[in-house]
Amino acid sequence: MKPVTDSPSATTYAVNVVLPCLDEAEALPWVLERVPPGWRAIVVDNGSTDGSPALARALGATVVTEPRRGFGAACHAGLLAADADIVCFCDCDGSLDPALLVPFAAQVAADEADLVLGRRRPRSRDAWPPHARAGNFALARMLRRRTGLRLHDLGPMRAARREALLALDLTDRRSGYPLQMVVRAADAGWRVRERDVPYLSRTGKSKVTGTWRGTWHAVRDMRAVLRETPRTPAPPAPTTTGPAEAHR
Repeated sequence: MKPVTDSPSATTYAVNVVLPCLDEAEALPWVLERVPPGWRAIVVDNGSTDGSPALARALGATVVTEPRRGFGAACHAGLLAADADIVCFCDCDGSLDPALLVPFAAQVAADEADLVLGRRRPRSRDAWPPHARAGNFALARMLRRRTGLRLHDLGPMRAARREALLALDLTDRRSGYPLQMVVRAADAGWRVRERDVPYLSRTGKSKVTGTWRGTWHAVRDMRAVLRETPRTPAPPAPTTTGPAEAHR
């Protein structure tokens, strides 16, 4: 895997990166090459028919099979398979660079944040279709009303401690999984941070936000999460204190 410049944190503590995968053979070589040195890449196959699992294994990744379809099902299977203190998540379609997760993990390791999210900054017009961006904007506003977190994006790139994530008892197994993570983290008093990341045009065909239908299903799933009754707060993330907040 390709070395990452200025990434001493990549070898000073254990990190796993979960990569949900559904027919991403075109993007896998680039994505896995960009995983920071010393990190364990966990590719969660969610029903691929293009040889993605075999390719991922050949490229050195751990492959987990999750037969239940759904973004949340794949992410959670990866979380359960992880064995590092810090777990990162990233899409496996080439739209996001796993190398940029190094400072995310560093913030968590340094106890500066409990959950670090990537705020996507599109680098081309086709990287983030207008309907998908509009749906994300609307959900971010609803999230702000529900939790008080001043977030701009609910993207898939993120980092947190594994045991703390498991304690959130996440139940959504569809597109609402990333949002449920944030909502329950806020309810538990976590410190939530946001970092800008470049958002590139994905490799291959989008399964969700590339179509109006996919975006509608994602927004529907996430709105259902926002309608959930607030839970009794789970314990705060280990070694952290203070109210939930987010950088503008």
